[in-house]
Amino acid sequence: MPTERPIGFWLKLVDSLISAQFEATVEEHGITRRQWQIMNLLADTPRTSTDIDEALKPFHDEPGDPLASEQMAELVESGWIETGDDSYALTPHGHASLASIGEVVRRNREQVVQGIPQDEYEATLDVLQRMARNLGWADAPD
Repeated sequence: MPTERPIGFWLKLVDSLISAQFEATVEEHGITRRQWQIMNLLADTPRTSTDIDEALKPFHDEPGDPLASEQMAELVESGWIETGDDSYALTPHGHASLASIGEVVRRNREQVVQGIPQDEYEATLDVLQRMARNLGWADAPD
């Protein structure tokens, strides 16, 4: 039996492996993880820079993480998003790119759960959510 390690070890390890895999996946397509998140936010409706910054706030890992405006400039330059009336929207090229990259991301997510039955995956999510609440996390209102 391998050396037993605490849950924190496994959480950090899995998180770093998922993050590294995701970063490599989207980087191959010329965008960052934040830009992927921005594109997803814009998939259905235009949003302001403030709206995007607010939606991405929980995902900022470091205090110096670039704000949405810094990330969006590259997306505008690439023709994936456009600006207008103080808001941003995906272009047709952006929608096509998002769909293409989305398929690759979906396959990566399938790899993460390969060999794990759905009920075990759901139980894992349930346990992690309860642990988070035990530590003071409050789920955002629906």
